[in-house]
Amino acid sequence: MRALITGGQGFVGRHLRAHLEELGDEVTTIDMERDVTDVAAMKEVVEDVRPEAIYHLAAISHVGTSWEDPRLVLHVNVLGTASVLAAARAIPDVTTLVVSSAEVYGVVQPADLPLREDAVARPATPYAASKLAAEVVALQSVRGYGQRVMVARAFNHIGPGQSPTFFVPAMAQRIRAAHAEGRSSIPVGNLTSRRDFSDVRDVVRAYAAIVRRGTSGEIYNVASGVDHAMSELAETLRDAVDPSIVFETDPALLRPVDIPVLRGSAEKLTAATGWTPLISLRETLADVLEATPLTLP
Repeated sequence: MRALITGGQGFVGRHLRAHLEELGDEVTTIDMERDVTDVAAMKEVVEDVRPEAIYHLAAISHVGTSWEDPRLVLHVNVLGTASVLAAARAIPDVTTLVVSSAEVYGVVQPADLPLREDAVARPATPYAASKLAAEVVALQSVRGYGQRVMVARAFNHIGPGQSPTFFVPAMAQRIRAAHAEGRSSIPVGNLTSRRDFSDVRDVVRAYAAIVRRGTSGEIYNVASGVDHAMSELAETLRDAVDPSIVFETDPALLRPVDIPVLRGSAEKLTAATGWTPLISLRETLADVLEATPLTLP
């Protein structure tokens, strides 16, 4: 299968390319980020590659960044999706997977868990609002143009190679640096939030499965079905390096809005594709630590 990945040089894109090549796909990646909103440029790429599958990953994906420049996040994440889908219309029978986020569910109550695809979306951050809007654009392309498009709502995913702007690699880096410098504590943000974590290598397996066996016009959660406190991940990383290190809350690391808990159900995905997660959280965290470079100031 000829596959095109937008955002192909990013954390998930690199893992997705490796997985697709293992499956025997012919893969082209582009890293357009802000330029993904250029319809003419996207059409040129798509018409040149003539893919059978498009994986649309390119986005501004950091929740914290979305508070700083919500207009930019909306521009890239929503108009970028519209541009990719407009370009895809030139290729008959191409399947497009639009990658969204579980952040669209927003602040939920314990009675709402585990979250299923028919749960009400109440985005609480500019990033989440942009992803929900991108979903609307994606599903409208199915109804309005007859395109073959699916949406993946990914819950938190982690693994080797993730940017240190995200929680797990940032924590791994701080812990390693504190241990090397002999410091007894490190600053942290809110560690009480609970999230549903999957290994990125399991996540990209899900994306490929959706493209191959999913139904057009459907939304699929990609989730482990288990939520873990941020403190649990931080303590697992710390205990593997230096159990004596203490976490101290730094108000500067707290977000304006922090969703208390997210946990998803992947029953729909499993029923449609047979996908299940294979890699344990402990194995993922060990791989992240091994891949984390020691950088001292």
